[in-house]
Amino acid sequence: MSEATLVLIKPDGVRRNLIGEIISRCEAKGYTVAALKKISPSRDLLAKHYAEHEGKSFYEPLMEFMLSGDIVAIRLEGNRVIEGFRVIAGATDPTVAAPGTIRGDLSRDWGTKVVQNLVHGSDSLESAERELALWF
Repeated sequence: MSEATLVLIKPDGVRRNLIGEIISRCEAKGYTVAALKKISPSRDLLAKHYAEHEGKSFYEPLMEFMLSGDIVAIRLEGNRVIEGFRVIAGATDPTVAAPGTIRGDLSRDWGTKVVQNLVHGSDSLESAERELALWF
C-alpha cells in the first residue's frame, strides 16, 4: 500500500545547493517525487505548518529561520515512505545523526538559535495528510 509524505528542503539546504543530492537520495531509495515546488513561504503558511509549536521557546527562532530563504516542498510517494524518509533523513540533531543519512552526512550544528538540519519529513499519516494539504 503506497502512501505519501511531505518533505521540505529547508532554507539551509537550498542555500547550500543540496536540492539535487537530497532528491537523489530519496529516488535512490526507490521513492517517487510526485510533486515538487520551490517557494518563498509566507509567515501564515509556516504558522499553520508549525501550529503545534506556537508559544514554545523555539517557535520564533524557527519561524525566522524558515522565512530566511526559499524552501523546496516535495510530495514523496512509496510504500512506508513516511517511516522510510525519516530513516534516511537521520536524527533531528545533525551532530548525532548516523553516517549515511542526509543529516549525518550533510549537516552539522552551526551554533544558531535553532537547529538547521536541512529537511523536514512528516511524522505520521495524519500529519502527512495535513501538511500536504497546506503545501500542495
